[in-house]
Amino acid sequence: MFLSQASVLNVKESKASERTVVVAGLPTDLDDQLLTTVVKIHFEDTDGGGGVVEDVIYPTRTKGVAYVTFKEKTGISKSNVFSSVKAVLDLSVFRSQIRLESLVMDLKMEIPTLCLSPLEANGRISVQGTFLAIKKLKESLLLKASFLSEKNRNRQSPRGSTRRSSHSLKPPRWLTPEATKRGESLVLDTDTFLYLKKKTDFYESTLRTLHVLCQETVDGEITTLCIKNAQGSSQSNNEKQVKEFIEKYSHALHFELRKETLLLEGKEDREKENIKLACKQLSLSHLHVLVNFYKTHIDVIGPPSDTYLFKKEVMELIRQKV
Repeated sequence: MFLSQASVLNVKESKASERTVVVAGLPTDLDDQLLTTVVKIHFEDTDGGGGVVEDVIYPTRTKGVAYVTFKEKTGISKSNVFSSVKAVLDLSVFRSQIRLESLVMDLKMEIPTLCLSPLEANGRISVQGTFLAIKKLKESLLLKASFLSEKNRNRQSPRGSTRRSSHSLKPPRWLTPEATKRGESLVLDTDTFLYLKKKTDFYESTLRTLHVLCQETVDGEITTLCIKNAQGSSQSNNEKQVKEFIEKYSHALHFELRKETLLLEGKEDREKENIKLACKQLSLSHLHVLVNFYKTHIDVIGPPSDTYLFKKEVMELIRQKV
């Protein structure tokens, strides 16, 4: 459920995220303590462009991923080391909509820098590549999933999905079959979008300043935005501007944010309540962390060092109550 014990030094929460990098692609067959030491030594190699390491957080929820916090920002210049990422994809969710072999061929052509293993009978495939290649892969699959999902909804009923409206400055008369042909659409990662909307002023202020409405459709890991003018079609260029602004801002957030998960499923009711109360209490002081509560788990989203410190303090509070 929680991060295992790692080497935790006196890391100040203020400005720590600006000195923290996420290191991925680490070997998982080494002893945790040994790997922590290796990473620390590697990044403190000043001849290779490193710097004084203040803290190394490992292991984390994600295998092969560690957080490295430098004493000074100058050490971050070496953060592109260990940039190879490995992952296993389950493409079986696409099986009923598209031939998986064709999907794999499309991905190879679209992202030639990725290394893909042969497709297994159960629909799984291993991939390896740089951070940017993996990010492009995720975006490509999200777009394909969104397109297929929208295609199915259109076949069944144009009113078949539950939608949530934001900034309804007036009754949403543009939610008509004719109006849906206009406007701009944007597909985002749900976690990134929720942080953008709830923890920054950028989203709401952009919609308000450029006089647009944004219809949000959340479907698991995918959030689709439908951007339309609040004042008819007289300012159509605003829709494109808002789309571009949100796309660029969310793209930047995608690389800055980290998500940690607190599991609730399978725990006693008292322990679940203790975890929830601890998260609610700490969220008041951790202003850069977004806490999303679900039935089976709690997601903690924010800068790497902030999410780690938040989770660490949750553990401490729970131990006190126990």
